[in-house]
Amino acid sequence: QVQLVESGGGLVQAGGSLRLSCAASGRSFSNYPMGWFRRALGREREFVAAISRSGGSTYYADFVKGRFTISRDNAKNTVYLQMNSLNPEDTAVYYCAARSRSTLLSTTLSEYNYWGQGTRVTVSS
Repeated sequence: QVQLVESGGGLVQAGGSLRLSCAASGRSFSNYPMGWFRRALGREREFVAAISRSGGSTYYADFVKGRFTISRDNAKNTVYLQMNSLNPEDTAVYYCAARSRSTLLSTTLSEYNYWGQGTRVTVSS
């Protein structure tokens, strides 16, 4: 069983930055590919970024490439999402997720089986 707790959300002006953190419980964190997803009001949850178990491979949704960076610290059981150049379209609840059934990173929501409760990000114009 894995428990994930996100933090770092808040209100920021357009052009600003935030860093989200996701702390995981358990001793197997380094075995799990991790992902960040988001859900904006009235929209379905969508993929944002994913990272491999070692952190050596990452993948991003097109709309965040060059602005967001996913990273992880396996010694701290934590995955991060650094978000720069934020715009109002980035306003959403952001969720981290762990994929325990495979060693491969994925962009597919249904392939992640552990989820945090989410942290809200609001970007004002």
